[in-house]
Amino acid sequence: MANSIYNVLFLCTGNTARSILAEAILNKEGQGRFRAYSAGSQPKGTVNPFALRVLSALEYPVDGLRSKSWDEFALPDAPKMDFVFTVCDNAAAEACPVWPGHPVSAHWGIEDPAAVEGSDLEKERAFNLAARYMKNRISMFLNLPLSSLDAMSLGKHLQDIGATEGASKIKESVFS
Repeated sequence: MANSIYNVLFLCTGNTARSILAEAILNKEGQGRFRAYSAGSQPKGTVNPFALRVLSALEYPVDGLRSKSWDEFALPDAPKMDFVFTVCDNAAAEACPVWPGHPVSAHWGIEDPAAVEGSDLEKERAFNLAARYMKNRISMFLNLPLSSLDAMSLGKHLQDIGATEGASKIKESVFS
């Protein structure tokens, strides 16, 4: 992990909510040390408006956020990823592309705020909660001594972060 700026890819199936939240949060909180991206295995092509509303309210930049395929990041001219995190259980169970450079990977599943039914207030509350859980994980990640951890220790720390408050429960993960 000798890069001066670490590239991080957050994956979800639709790339409309959780991965978008993570991309925006890490890009602001990790300014200068991390460059975050998000993508989906089956992107819906639009970002959930509640994700944009919550990010804006929390003063995270939303310009340029878009729902896109993970295929963009498997191309030869794509940025080389140092870390890949799945943030939804479906993406964790899917066969991911082989990422150049073999980035460190972990599952940071959070319940899908876009699946919440009810009033706009209830939906916004779900997005706020998902953003809080994601920010907590990203804060823990930012505080890891990346340059002094070996790959096995780093992987364990990242898995532990994924198991913190708000973690969704899956039966199997490709990263277990």
